[in-house]
Amino acid sequence: MRRALIVALLASVVGGAAAAHAADRTRWDTKTLAIVPPPGFPARAYVAPNGRIYEGTYDNPAGDTVPSRVFEYLADGTLLRSWTIRGQDLSQAHGVQVATSDAQGRLVLLDKAPARVILLDPRTGAQSTYATFADLPTCGSPPCSPALRDETPMADYGAWGPDGSLYVTDYQQAVVWRVPPGGGAAQVWLADHRLDGDMFGTAGITLAADHRTLVISQGSSAGLMAGNPTTGRIYTVAIGDDGKPGDLRQLWESGPAEAPDGLAIARSGRIYVALVSPIANQLVAVGPDGKEIDRSPATFDAPSSVAFLGNSLIVADQSYVNGDPSHMQILDVAVGEPGIPEFIPGAHAQAKAHAKKKRRHHRRHRHKRRRAHHA
Repeated sequence: MRRALIVALLASVVGGAAAAHAADRTRWDTKTLAIVPPPGFPARAYVAPNGRIYEGTYDNPAGDTVPSRVFEYLADGTLLRSWTIRGQDLSQAHGVQVATSDAQGRLVLLDKAPARVILLDPRTGAQSTYATFADLPTCGSPPCSPALRDETPMADYGAWGPDGSLYVTDYQQAVVWRVPPGGGAAQVWLADHRLDGDMFGTAGITLAADHRTLVISQGSSAGLMAGNPTTGRIYTVAIGDDGKPGDLRQLWESGPAEAPDGLAIARSGRIYVALVSPIANQLVAVGPDGKEIDRSPATFDAPSSVAFLGNSLIVADQSYVNGDPSHMQILDVAVGEPGIPEFIPGAHAQAKAHAKKKRRHHRRHRHKRRRAHHA
């Protein structure tokens, strides 16, 4: 009894100290959680509903023939395990990003070569193709790419829609794809000249709290169809009741050559965006009205994504240009507010079913113990 009391007391003290430390952190305070092992170049750190962090390795600008990997971390940065991606074309630039997860806990990966969606089951390691993306011709008759140059598909970020569709940005083809519920060939959902960033195009995407609006980041307007070609933007677009896109509306414009990349929405409505360009190397907070609120110090090395974990942002520092392995890291950046819950189709029903099954299991064992006691 005494030992149990001491353990409980110690736990209380440690927990209180941790809470106090978290409360003491100033906004934009940054700490390293983990250095990402080879092949490195982390581009998107995904925080799953279970609080674990999943990080894929992306394109090495110097080229390599090493398959991409996905790493699993605890919230404190402890590396648990990893998986090697199968079926990549290693003769091409290749990499994967962990876009999201599904109601069964499988990771949804966006692969660069070939352009596809992979489902990775962390429980078994099983990998399967969920969707594919077409190499679109430049526009003549749809489906086509409105980009000026004929580029190959590059699936960048993804977000679930309310009907179970997966919406995926294409960094090079000036479109947003829609993967139908259950998977299959992706369909062009939104094609717009303003999404043409030439080699620096449409990047982050997330579903707003209303579950009807997609928020999209644009790396640049190098396709010359949206004003200053060097600046990036945040756009919003509604998912109509008929499933079709509404008007593409500009919310915010970055500074020249800042290259907005991954983004995440706080419960306050603020939108946090990673500015991956070496000119910026910052995170920026944008209000729901499109006005910039503040920025982090420029102390990163190509921060390419943001995802909420508690009152912090989990950031993948990519070091894409510098190629410094010590800077290829997962960071914890204090912002003092939480994010909106991620929408995952069927997850609520799955959680209720799991809780019901758990209650039945406990009831059966309770009855067994009672029968054993009376016997």
